Amino acid sequence: MRVSVETTSGLERKLTVGVPAEQVDSAVDKKLAEASKNVRLPGFRPGKVPMSVMKQRFGPGVRQEVLGDVINRSFQEAVMSENLRPAGQPGIEVKNVDSGVDVEYVATFEIYPTVALNDVKDFAVTKLTCDISDDDVDEIIHVFQKQQGQLVDVDRAAEDGDTLTIDFEGTKDGEIFEGGSGTDTALELGSGRMIPGFEDGLVGASAGDERVLALTFPEDYHSEELKGAAVEFSVTVKAVKTLELAELNTELFASYGVEGDDVDAFRIEVRKNMERELKAAIDAHVKQQVMDAVIEAHPDLEIPKSLIAQETDALRSQMFQQFGGGMSPDMDLKSILPDEMFSERAETRVKLGLLVSELVQDMGVRAEPHKVRELIEDIASTYQDPEEVINWYYEDNNQLMGIESRVLEDAVVDKLLEQSALTEEATGYQDALQRTRAATQQ
Repeated sequence: MRVSVETTSGLERKLTVGVPAEQVDSAVDKKLAEASKNVRLPGFRPGKVPMSVMKQRFGPGVRQEVLGDVINRSFQEAVMSENLRPAGQPGIEVKNVDSGVDVEYVATFEIYPTVALNDVKDFAVTKLTCDISDDDVDEIIHVFQKQQGQLVDVDRAAEDGDTLTIDFEGTKDGEIFEGGSGTDTALELGSGRMIPGFEDGLVGASAGDERVLALTFPEDYHSEELKGAAVEFSVTVKAVKTLELAELNTELFASYGVEGDDVDAFRIEVRKNMERELKAAIDAHVKQQVMDAVIEAHPDLEIPKSLIAQETDALRSQMFQQFGGGMSPDMDLKSILPDEMFSERAETRVKLGLLVSELVQDMGVRAEPHKVRELIEDIASTYQDPEEVINWYYEDNNQLMGIESRVLEDAVVDKLLEQSALTEEATGYQDALQRTRAATQQ
């Protein structure tokens, strides 16, 4: 086998491979001979079809199958012999496949970069701290009561927070515009769903009222035709409803996984969940700052475009699944969620993956079994049957590998934190959650 390597640009390599003709031709003959034992053709006894007939009838198809196997196998052998680590799938251009002539093809691909680690130290990390107060617990329980509450009709003027059932029709210069009308639409006043002024204009309205709202679309509105446009909405209020909070009883407690009717026991369980959520958020915030420092310390690391493309596709699919849309066969997901939405984040994630992998090797950290167990048990504690979840992780190698990767990342973060300038900042529960979520979603 002949192999030559050319560096075309940066991480891209062009591998030219030549495979001796006799290696391919003999593999084709062998496969045809094996197939002839089971082939049935008119005029020939089973297993007695001449090789000349086999080649005529089945030769081209068998040769294509053999060529695929030969190219795959020889490519793997070639990259190993040249000490190359391909990133992503290669593009294969076959130069010659004729019988009796050496097979030649060119594989173009990117390789993983050689990662040279720089010092990651003396960087600033802020760790938020807070105590969960009784008022914080009350606020969360109030949210639960709202979630389980019911809308009931009221015979009074609408107030902020009420939900109205409305029909509305929008016009611009006397003409109805697309997307500006609705029937039996439920609208919570103060939710900010509608353009500025719409919801405010319905405060004080009662069931049966009709109102005309003269409004202006924001200058940054997504529709070019409506940016800054003066419009009128004719609105009919059909019902005014207010939210009646659910009672604190066994039914509400059970919906959040707590048995019995003890309010104090429910509050204890709610506080535990809040503490778990807060710790996870603060840890993620700290980890994000450390990872940012790792990225900043390696500004010149070149990464394969193919890996960025793969990560972009993964992020796009993740977002699509998150928002739960079923795809029709003719739907072009890339046009709905273009690459530009994910490319920057994808590049960061790929770069971090390469750097953390190298840091793991450099620091000699391991996924300690007891740490893996602790993380799995922590995740499982949020489920109704923790033991079942624990067993599921240990029975699924892919899931277990994912946990081990997180443990390795955490070990790297812990070591890097020793070299950081760590300060603590006291704050409130809601503020801590909002700030940590904002930081980790960038």
